[in-house]
Amino acid sequence: MVTVSVPDPSAAAAKLSAWSRTNGKWHRDIGPVSAFVGAEGIGEAKEGLSRTPIGVFGLTEAFGIAENNGTRLPYFKVDEQDWWVSDVNSPEYNKRFRCMPGQCPFNERAGERLIAAGAVYNHAVVIDYNRNPVTPGAGSAFFLHVSNGRPTAGCVSVASNDLDAVMRWLDPAKKPAINIG
Repeated sequence: MVTVSVPDPSAAAAKLSAWSRTNGKWHRDIGPVSAFVGAEGIGEAKEGLSRTPIGVFGLTEAFGIAENNGTRLPYFKVDEQDWWVSDVNSPEYNKRFRCMPGQCPFNERAGERLIAAGAVYNHAVVIDYNRNPVTPGAGSAFFLHVSNGRPTAGCVSVASNDLDAVMRWLDPAKKPAINIG
């Protein structure tokens, strides 16, 4: 279990830790490390707010502009055709979609071209918020990614070396999750 805690729901500075459970007891394996959440803190998320959703969500897949950093999660390497759809009118809302810029079947201004984010997406883990089922407008494109030293638009971010450690630690057989709150 990865935990993200803030001193106050409106705070953007956070602490992230990774925990394992042995014989019914929780043990901290990583952290606490400095992290950022959305500029509007944590709480109810919706499209257009820079707020990180509160709750427990799966961590089931990863991606990056860079090669796989050793994570055991399913990993896709981002290229110029990879998007995360935030168009509330699209049936592909809050999903990864591949298309060439200018040829996508959704409003590209309401989508995130993953490669355009630059170094913050060198490595990232998808946070399974609002993914199954999907509610258009409830928020999209929430990731655990590399920090740029500032609050995010709603994602959770940590230093690159800390993210690498967490990604290598995640074991898909243990159904990893993140507890934000």
